[in-house]
Amino acid sequence: MPALCGDIDMRIARDGTWFYHGSPIGRKPLAKLFASVLRRESDGNYYLVTPVERCLVRVDDVPFVAVEVNATVAGPQQELTFRTNLDDLVSAGPDHPIRVAHNPQTGEPTPYIHVRDRLEALIARPVYYELVDRGVEATVDNKRVFGVWSRGAFFALGPADV
Repeated sequence: MPALCGDIDMRIARDGTWFYHGSPIGRKPLAKLFASVLRRESDGNYYLVTPVERCLVRVDDVPFVAVEVNATVAGPQQELTFRTNLDDLVSAGPDHPIRVAHNPQTGEPTPYIHVRDRLEALIARPVYYELVDRGVEATVDNKRVFGVWSRGAFFALGPADV
């Protein structure tokens, strides 16, 4: 494993904006370059990892935001393809699951999609509403839930009785 180079004062905000020394990185190609070497290690921390060093990156929530979704057909054969703020394309399915965390105080849903390795994208609110529009009811573990299909997998968005 490459040596830790320390804190380089890089942060990724919840909205997907990358910051270096408190200033936003305004050039998307530069953020994409950094993202290409971003890793989340088993300690839960995020690092930029090159063959010779690794540098800690603070991440407010997750490093990416899913800003667009496109769908083919409907039902179990549907494929939901997400585009992230850094133009990664990810098709939800068994290898790229959608998960929804709920705020314990408010019950508000926060949806995510697995992008690669241990990295996820927050699904932007308008994109989540598009998923809800495509949602159907299904029985999972003997419970009626509301969710979406993609590549043969069903992803629960919440209970069906809400």
